[in-house]
Amino acid sequence: MQFRQKALSKLQSPEEIDLPVRFARPQGLLVLTVTVLAVLAASVWAVTGTVSSSLSAPGVLTHAQGSYILQSPVTGQVVDVLADEGDHVPADAPLVRVSTPQGTTVVRTIAAGRLTTLVATIGSVVTTGADVAAVERADKEDAPLMAMLYVPADRGAEIPVGASVDLTVQSVPAQRYGVLRGRVKAVGRTAQTRQRIGAFLGSTQLAEQFSQHGPPVNVLVRLERSSSTKTGYAWSTSDGPAFSIDSMTLASGSIHLAEQRPVDWLLP
Repeated sequence: MQFRQKALSKLQSPEEIDLPVRFARPQGLLVLTVTVLAVLAASVWAVTGTVSSSLSAPGVLTHAQGSYILQSPVTGQVVDVLADEGDHVPADAPLVRVSTPQGTTVVRTIAAGRLTTLVATIGSVVTTGADVAAVERADKEDAPLMAMLYVPADRGAEIPVGASVDLTVQSVPAQRYGVLRGRVKAVGRTAQTRQRIGAFLGSTQLAEQFSQHGPPVNVLVRLERSSSTKTGYAWSTSDGPAFSIDSMTLASGSIHLAEQRPVDWLLP
């Protein structure tokens, strides 16, 4: 009660009415000034500055012409294999000879390309319709590589043609050789089913891997060429790896999306 009475008496006393009022201390003015300047700087940056974002997606190096599966037309035993995995084979080339009671049947390629998978081995028994080999279509042995990335279907519309892409190749240590450079050449507008991916790549395993989160859209990336590297492609390092890279090598791409002004995020 004693403190309350003193407070009430002080409020009722007019003795200090004529004293000047101190609105703010100098330290408070400094803080206010800094805050105002920071808000102004942020406002200017929101209007004139840009922010870039990226989208990561798995993929594979390819010649972008698709693949096909060779199947045995007969049941019999493989007696000869005329090519090795990685070889470039011409169209209508003999690939496997299968012995049957009726004679020997030769399985031939359909179109020129690179032999990516060879299932048949000498002495193995194949049945009618069994897979013998997978061939990636490529007209020439030195046909340029590209990358096929598989992006979630709801993100495909965000990717502009011409966007730069950094590719980490599975067989190339990125810490030592860096990343492969490329640009988006085309963006698919239709989600790819597992069957379509498998038919294009000639691999059901890759199809399952790329569609495990739902049907994706395919993004074709053109690799940038360079005459100063042994691979013939541009890398983030000056020389890149000293060995060649082959098609059907797994890779992951970081797609650089279009830059945006921060103020655009606030506007409808």
